[in-house]
Amino acid sequence: DSNSLRAAGSHTLPGDSIDQILNALTLGVRDYLFKTGFKSAVLGLSGGIDSAVTAAVACRALGAAQVHALALPSPYTSGASIDDARQLASNLDCNFATMAIDRAMEAYRVTLQPFFAGRAEDVTEQNIQARIRGNLLMALSNKFGHLLLSTGNKSEMAVGYCTLYGDMSGGLAVLADVPKQMVYELAHRINRDREIIPARTITRPPTAELKPDQRDQDDLPPYEILDPILTAYLEECLTVDEIVARGFDRPVVKDIIRRIKINEHKRRQAPLGLKITTKAFGHGRRYPVVQNFTE
Repeated sequence: DSNSLRAAGSHTLPGDSIDQILNALTLGVRDYLFKTGFKSAVLGLSGGIDSAVTAAVACRALGAAQVHALALPSPYTSGASIDDARQLASNLDCNFATMAIDRAMEAYRVTLQPFFAGRAEDVTEQNIQARIRGNLLMALSNKFGHLLLSTGNKSEMAVGYCTLYGDMSGGLAVLADVPKQMVYELAHRINRDREIIPARTITRPPTAELKPDQRDQDDLPPYEILDPILTAYLEECLTVDEIVARGFDRPVVKDIIRRIKINEHKRRQAPLGLKITTKAFGHGRRYPVVQNFTE
């Protein structure tokens, strides 16, 4: 019953400092690569905070020389994102290269044009970009024996704000159990002694940059609303009424829970993730993929 579920795990690591969480993630990456025989890692650097924190953790765990970061800009990628990715790699002293995906996008467009003729562009074209990047990163992983690190966070994974076979590609999801707001805390901790993650990466609005002027908040509630609702539902096992009683709008709460349910299939196909909370996805929370019931 719900009471026993609550007793089993009530919240994320109560009393644990952000230092302990950063150390746990670092140990997790180092231990996983050592035990699986990998010597190096590769990841995409978007210029955003998730990939920045993932890269910083990887460099702490493996040493900068063993981390290979790649910027994969599209026509929608801002100059600021590329500059911030390059600056981060310089600050970390890790390997860095740029591989534009424009020509690959055009090849897909030409190939699909006879089938898509007469239909407006939508999320399909956005997902193709993510999958091109995933394919290129996996090619580098295969060719050079690097482990591909997935950079998505728990908030995105919960509501399905991620692309199967795209940004979800990888062998280890470093931040899969780290809510978005905690990612920001980790970034500030990483920058405590000197600026490693560029300040602009931390302060500018998060965006997937898969279409012009895109922002995460166009598709999701603000993370300061989303994350507490996710914690209440996933970790504290509260009902809709109990979450609403904390001051959240009922339609928002119900929509978030709906998204959690319909995206279980994505989480089943996600890379293994490092666990830092009481209810990580996977063995920590097992629900049917097909759910036609209410809670």
